[in-house]
Amino acid sequence: MLQIGIVIYDDAEVLDFAGPFEVFSTAARLCDSAPWQVSLISENREVMARGGFPVKSHFTLADHPSVDVLLVSGGVHCAGMENPTLLKAIREAGDAASWVTSVCTGAFLLAEAGLLTDQRVTTHREDSADLRQRFPALDVQENVRWVEDGNRLTSAGISAGIDMSLHLVEKLHSRKLADDTARQMDYAWQQ
Repeated sequence: MLQIGIVIYDDAEVLDFAGPFEVFSTAARLCDSAPWQVSLISENREVMARGGFPVKSHFTLADHPSVDVLLVSGGVHCAGMENPTLLKAIREAGDAASWVTSVCTGAFLLAEAGLLTDQRVTTHREDSADLRQRFPALDVQENVRWVEDGNRLTSAGISAGIDMSLHLVEKLHSRKLADDTARQMDYAWQQ
């Protein structure tokens, strides 16, 4: 069974991790045999997401299983950029993963961890210039929902992360499962 790990931190944007979590968990429910397990991973078990939303992660950075798909959520990422424990854990998980992905400003953390170097990427439209300035070797794409470059997959903000996750369901399993998942969620998938 594949392991999908979603990294969150204090001030992570709620739908940046909850949207993909819902996509992957709904898709797994629609299968006769779940093709993956999805879990939240954070430095400390309890996280205070944006807007004061309390979250209890399944695993910590120190005790999570090896992941096949790493997804780093966006949010207020500035403290994470200065957190060597978080960056090291992201780098190690990403080095072993088949897919390395991010929603919104999670791309900054992937780049700071050395997992995005010169790929085509995207992030929230308000953060594109900053990502381009801070990591000039990246080819920052604008006005797109998500960008796939090899096994790197980055998305723009919030709902684009749901779109990207549905795309990843298609890549990991099938187009039918992605379509069925979007229908089950009553979500208008922008492909």
